[in-house]
Amino acid sequence: MLLIIDDDIAVQTSLSLLLRRDGFTVQTAENPTQALETLATETPELILLDMNFSIETSGDEGLKLLNVIRAAYPAIPVILITGWGTIDLAVQGMKAGAKDFITKPWQNDYVLQSIRTILNLAQQKPAQLSSSSRKKLDQHYQFEHIVGEDSKLLDILETIGRVAPTDAPVLITGESGTGKELIAEAIHQNSRRRNKPFVKVNLGGISSTLFESELFGHLRGAFTDAKADRVGRFELANKGSIFLDEIGDLDLSSQVKLLRVLQDRTFEPLGSSRSKTVDVRVICATNRNLEEMVAKGTFREDLFYRINLITVKLPALRERPDDIPSLVSYFVNNLKTIYERPKLNINPAALRWVRNLALPGNIRQLKNIVERTVLLSTTDELGIADFQKHIAQNPMPQALRPLPEVGTITLDELEFQMIRRAMDFYNNRVSKVARALGITRFALYRRLEKYGIPYTTDS
Repeated sequence: MLLIIDDDIAVQTSLSLLLRRDGFTVQTAENPTQALETLATETPELILLDMNFSIETSGDEGLKLLNVIRAAYPAIPVILITGWGTIDLAVQGMKAGAKDFITKPWQNDYVLQSIRTILNLAQQKPAQLSSSSRKKLDQHYQFEHIVGEDSKLLDILETIGRVAPTDAPVLITGESGTGKELIAEAIHQNSRRRNKPFVKVNLGGISSTLFESELFGHLRGAFTDAKADRVGRFELANKGSIFLDEIGDLDLSSQVKLLRVLQDRTFEPLGSSRSKTVDVRVICATNRNLEEMVAKGTFREDLFYRINLITVKLPALRERPDDIPSLVSYFVNNLKTIYERPKLNINPAALRWVRNLALPGNIRQLKNIVERTVLLSTTDELGIADFQKHIAQNPMPQALRPLPEVGTITLDELEFQMIRRAMDFYNNRVSKVARALGITRFALYRRLEKYGIPYTTDS
């Protein structure tokens, strides 16, 4: 049974018809007193709660009732119903424990999807992890491209295995090179959308002027150089999943545009006045601290709560060093086929040696080191000397040697100096600098423009 708490009879009737048509049993309450009387005798699976119950429009009534429900019935999920004027209050409600908020006028499909997602999440039970849990997880899910048995990684796999069948938005965080895209793909491959598109978007590589065209498409003639219609990434991902990487790099104006499509599941291509509806599962990733950005006002709080119903934080490679030998062996086995060297292997001493390397670039840097060593080695058995010789040719330690002591140096100054040194070492070759720093070329371009560092494009 679902409980709708709203003083507007039109809202009660409309939502009741929608939910009953979808197979739910529904009860309604006009005010907090009726709602609490119902809760005293029945336990709904989910509550839809309006923010106001009188001529008062502050939303305080809704927040007060939410706090009462969360204290007395913490297991019952709550979705808030709000108008655009009370979005900030809805965000306060999310902080207080609400699972989602829907805005008036709502999209029926989104309301149903949100309810199903939250109910599905509530029904998922944690697996009982054991020493053989990796084997058990592999029997139930498709994780064949994710290497490792560290307990932190297994906890993550167990979590994404449980949430993948739902449509819950997932936010993946962690340092550069920790495998965020791989986790996003695993979520899609283990979902009910696995046979539909999985569209990847690097938001760090899209300028604010091209944002709408890239994500929502455009019609011919919508702007200069729009010589043909273009289908946007959201439309390409319809019925499937969209992976929004580097979402922390998005400017505030683009955040507003993204929020609308995530909230209403509608958008208009540039040059069109007709809205299109889209059904996508949204997975986001960033190496930034979005909570800090929200506090500083550089990331919208309502967007933050819209994308992080489930948050997965990936550990750095230094936090799971026992997985390094397995990763090296996995890379070497793949390279046997790619470079047609079937006898290629790495000796145990080299595996132990690589395990103790400092790898600030995480898995991406480790893969780069292994592949470079394979490419430049003249023997099929890789030893410590092979890695030492080719790592010595990697200038990153020199490029990133300790900075002078500066009492008030800022993060931006550190980033500027690191990029400037890497650009000097690589003679301004952007692709090599980006690879060495463990970021995309597009993300590097944005930083070069931010700091006014001159560069020339390369392939």
